[in-house]
Order: sequence, then C-alpha cells, then structure tokens
Amino acid sequence: MNQLDHTNQILATALFVCALVHTFMSSWFNRLAAKQQAGSLAENTLHFLGEVEVVFGLWAGVYLLMLGTMHGYSNATVFLESLSFTEPAFVFAVMVISSTRPVLNFTAKLVTRFAAGLATLLPLPGATSFFLILLTAGPLSGSLITEPGAMTLTALLVHARLLKNKCSDAFKYATIGLLFVNISIGGLLTPFAAPPVVMVASKWNWDLSHMLAHFGWRAALAVIINTTLIASVFWKELSQMPALKPAPRKVGPGHPPGWLILIHFLFLAAVVATAHHMTVFSGLLLLFLGVTEITREYQDHLRLRESLLVAFFLAGLVVLGKEQEWWLRPLLDNAGDRTLFWGAAGLTAITDNAALTYLASQVPTLSDSAKHAIVAGAVTGGGLTVIANAPNPAGYAILKDRYGSGGINPWKLFAAAAIPTLIAAACFLL
Repeated sequence: MNQLDHTNQILATALFVCALVHTFMSSWFNRLAAKQQAGSLAENTLHFLGEVEVVFGLWAGVYLLMLGTMHGYSNATVFLESLSFTEPAFVFAVMVISSTRPVLNFTAKLVTRFAAGLATLLPLPGATSFFLILLTAGPLSGSLITEPGAMTLTALLVHARLLKNKCSDAFKYATIGLLFVNISIGGLLTPFAAPPVVMVASKWNWDLSHMLAHFGWRAALAVIINTTLIASVFWKELSQMPALKPAPRKVGPGHPPGWLILIHFLFLAAVVATAHHMTVFSGLLLLFLGVTEITREYQDHLRLRESLLVAFFLAGLVVLGKEQEWWLRPLLDNAGDRTLFWGAAGLTAITDNAALTYLASQVPTLSDSAKHAIVAGAVTGGGLTVIANAPNPAGYAILKDRYGSGGINPWKLFAAAAIPTLIAAACFLL
C-alpha cells in the first residue's frame, strides 16, 4: 500500500468516526431545532442535521469533496465509480413497493387474522396476540421478502396498530429494540434475504439447506423467545390496548382488488429475484411506478422521501465503509471463533453488518467455523444501533414520529436492544 492510499484511508476513518458521533447527536440537533423560530433557516438546518438517515451520506460527501480537493476531482470520480451502489438501490426499490396500500392492507389483514386465530387458541387479553404474531411472523417473513421488506411492513404495522395507543416510553423503546434485533436475525432462514448473508453466500457456497441447518432454526428460536419475553414484561400495557379484530370481508371504495394485490407482490418478487442486477430491478421499479399512477385510486402517497433517505444513508456507508478494511481485516484474521463472534457483534454496532461480512469474505484463510461465527455475530448485533443493519434506517424513518420531537434516542435504543441481543447470542452459541 502506498502512502497516498493510506492517507486516504486515515481520512475516511476519521470522517467515519465523525459520522458515528453525529449519529448519536441527532436527538440533540432536533432539540435545538425545536427552540428555533418555526420555518426559519436555523430550524430547517438543525432538523436536517438531526436526520439520522442523512448523516453518513453527508460525511461521505465531505470525504469525496476533500478527496477531489487533494487529488483532483477526476480521481474522486474514478473512486466513486469503482463502488457498487446496488444494495442502496435495491433497498429503495423494496421500500417503495412494500409500503404501498395494496401490500400493506393485505399484510395487515393477514397478520390480524393470524392474531385472531391465536386468540381463539390462547385467550390473551387486549393486543397481546397481535403483538406476539406481528413481532414474530413479521421479522421471520424477511427470509422470503428480504429484511428491508420485512422491516418496512412490520414497522408500519407497529406504527399504525400499537404505538398509536397510549403507552409508556419503556414500552416504545422495548418494542423498537425487539423489532431491530428480530429483523436482523429473521432473514437467516434463506441465503438471499439478509444483506450480511447475501454478501457471502455465493462465495462460501451457502445454500438453503446450509442456512436452515446452521442459522435458521436458531434465528427462529431467538425471535420467539425475544417476543414472548417482551410481551410478558409489558403484559399489563398490552392487555389495556384494544383488541384487534379481523377486518370484515367487504370491498369498498379505494379498497385494492385482488388482482392489483397480486401484481404488487409479483413486482416485489421480481425485484427480490433480480437483487444483484441494478439495471433490471431499476427498470422494474420504473414500470411499477407507472402501474401505481394508473391505479392511483387504490394507492396512498408513495414513501419516496423515506425510501430515498434510507438509500442515501446506505450509499454513504458504501463510500466510507470501503476504506475501513485496513483496520478491520487484521482484527478478523487473528482471532478465535468466540472472539470473532463477540467482536463481530460489537463492531456491527458501529459499522453496517453487511460491510463486516463482506470484508470477512475477502480473507481466504478463514475456517468454516470462523465464517459461521462472524456472520452469527454480525446479525446478532444488528439491532443495537440504527447503523448496525441496513433495514434499521427504514424502521427509524417510519417510527420516529412516535418518539417525540427529539426522535429516537440512540442510547435508549441500545439499552432496549441489549437483552434481546444477548438472547440471540445464546441461541447462536448453542
């Protein structure tokens, strides 16, 4: 490595640290914004700086600007074009399709009917049955519709059906901590749904049977235990929430017809199937936008802003994360399996877990047990912070307005996710 490359890496790491610090200061910026005159430049600027989804894209922009200033903008352009932004684009496409009225209405009815069916078997009070089904089935569905899709669907249902009720801050943070942890491990039943697995499955020859045997059953066990535990702790609050009844089987104005629901899920399946081919799924997304335009009587406003913010966040991670290999690789190459597991879980809290497993795939000397330890640790720690797992910014964007003007406090999120994270760790270390 020449001195110039190392200088760039040091710069990128310094700005990466700045982005991490900025992430944990987002609620402080939002509190400052609330003290400014409404609609003023100061208020808008502080709100912008308080958007967690903006942070990494903003600091990545600073890095590219400094890179261009020091080495010429043609070199900065070459560096930018050497990166792959397929994952941010894929998350954007999945979020846009998953958050439409036909998909959400169908999923909400399905979950509500499952909850009602559970209630007939186990007469649980209030919204307890719905909570158990939603926070179990929702994250595990990520093994089929991908983790970003599962996060979008589950977070929207949590926002609309649970957090709309009067509930304590403790319940709110316990719910989002549980959601983030369960989503992070819920996509492990298949090799194509969780970004940390997608990064390595092809290179390491991990197929469906391998995932089910080594990860899937442990992930499902952890999701069930976590959800049951949180439901037990907050039994009283859940019991006081109104029970959710299945919607009547009737079609009214604006209710999406069956054929349109099918078309939406076919588009979602096609995007998932072409997840590694940005040109293809981008074309599918454009075609899908045309479908939503001609069927707008059955649509709500598309969540383009939220989806773009999340994609911007991930794109920033791609830019800054590329230059972190110089310090991550030695850590991965010189540690035992247990150390790798806990090290990956800890590092995931400060760097996206997909980036971590991707770096691991570049180390040719890893044993099979080391590979399993790194992936298991990476997904275990994926609920501790907003940046730990690619779908987390989507959940943050959807739920943050339920947490007051300061948004979601990162320290409270970390504390709330700690126990579900330890339970997940115990299941993977069985």
